[in-house]
Amino acid sequence: MTALLAALTHGTSTSDEHVAAQANTLRAGVLGANDGIVSVAAIVVGVAGATVAHGPVLVAGLAALIGGMVSMALGEYVSVSSQRDSERAATGTGTASPWAAAAASAVSFLSGGVLPLLAVLLAPAPLRVAVTVVVALIALAATGAAGARLGGAPAMRPTLRTVVGGALALTATWSIGVLLGTTGIA
Repeated sequence: MTALLAALTHGTSTSDEHVAAQANTLRAGVLGANDGIVSVAAIVVGVAGATVAHGPVLVAGLAALIGGMVSMALGEYVSVSSQRDSERAATGTGTASPWAAAAASAVSFLSGGVLPLLAVLLAPAPLRVAVTVVVALIALAATGAAGARLGGAPAMRPTLRTVVGGALALTATWSIGVLLGTTGIA
């Protein structure tokens, strides 16, 4: 466990190549969950700010969920493949698994992103934005704390970073949705 925490906090400097590969996959998972929560929540809150209609929110949320999941998986695959190629060039071995990182990122994006999508779809219309924001911020706090714990760091700063960043994204997209929705552009 200590080697895994060292790999998470200090990259792949540990001599245990398997632990380093696991750390890379865990990093992809934490990042994917955070991105899923923020991306999907921001999109559905923005669309919900523009319209009270249920259909556009559902379509936008599903598109964000599927598009983001595929994008994160592809991004992790390409990134970790490049990392592995560099490792092989430098040391003759490459321990990072592009497929494991891609799968972790895709599954965690989907898991994180489904929370705000369900919140916006299941909440009563007058409360759907507020409920979605609360659900997203709680999920971000949990993700920030989990990431800190996996990295062996105190949880407060990472948790605050994820919550504040998410709150800024949600405020920006909701504001744009309200602005465009009320001006008749949307």
